[in-house]
Amino acid sequence: MENLGSLFQKIMDDSRILVHEPMSMHTTFGIGGPADYFLRPQSPDEVKKIIEICSENGIPWFVVGNGSNLLVSDHGYRGVIIQIFRNMSGISIEKQCIRAQAGASLKTLSKEAMEASLTGLEFAGGIPGTLGGAVAMNAGAYGGEMKDVLQEITVLTPSGRQMTLQADQLELGYRTSVVKTKEYVVLEAVMKLQPGQKEAICAVMGDLSQQRRSKQPLEYPSAGSTFKRPQGYFAGKLIMDAGLRGCRLGGAQVSEKHCGFVINCGGASAADVAGLMKHVQEEVWRQFQVKLEPEVKLLGDFS
Repeated sequence: MENLGSLFQKIMDDSRILVHEPMSMHTTFGIGGPADYFLRPQSPDEVKKIIEICSENGIPWFVVGNGSNLLVSDHGYRGVIIQIFRNMSGISIEKQCIRAQAGASLKTLSKEAMEASLTGLEFAGGIPGTLGGAVAMNAGAYGGEMKDVLQEITVLTPSGRQMTLQADQLELGYRTSVVKTKEYVVLEAVMKLQPGQKEAICAVMGDLSQQRRSKQPLEYPSAGSTFKRPQGYFAGKLIMDAGLRGCRLGGAQVSEKHCGFVINCGGASAADVAGLMKHVQEEVWRQFQVKLEPEVKLLGDFS
């Protein structure tokens, strides 16, 4: 990959090209070995050019935001990580619509909506992710989902073609979308909200924030909810009923506060987390014949 660096230098400055960058610095789990290249583009054109370089050279690539919902292997990632985060996080509001770049955080978006007296994004205030990831997985919480507010998105296809998709083209379902299934890269999105009262919106956000603090293990690094909700069940209750509350492997633990979370309680490796996830899946299946699907994305070599 020696010549790859010089190709990237032609499209972006050295300060945004990191080599052998520890992914533990860029995930909410605080876990992950080094990525061969870690790039921070600041425009859709740079993203497109990076993908073109990777495709032409047969180099794997993966897009991250702030690294939530992600577990990176202890061996790192043999390829290029493209971080769409603070360098691409612009937000603008016109009447009832918010247009934002993919790197905007959901927390910031929900606050901007509140300041503009727009309701509909209150549910997103505590989700520790960026808009791009939220669109891809149709993120949701407390009865709200991205599908409720999305109007259109702009994406790059794996071949590098930019296109705009309307809400009815997004195939939004439980933790999935056409973005995820076709491996599109989200560049920006437009959300349509409704007029509301700032004080009432603030009160709802405060209430949801209090619920999160009281019910979720926010004091520990994690990737959020570890497993998807099985149809007809709640993952956390199944795990608790299986007797796995507090179950630990190395530095990874099933949270005692909320069994739907696997946390890094100190020095956990990716192998610890992955091993504990597998144990939880096996026990829940053995006891209840319910298959738990990971909500957390595993990236890299876990063999």
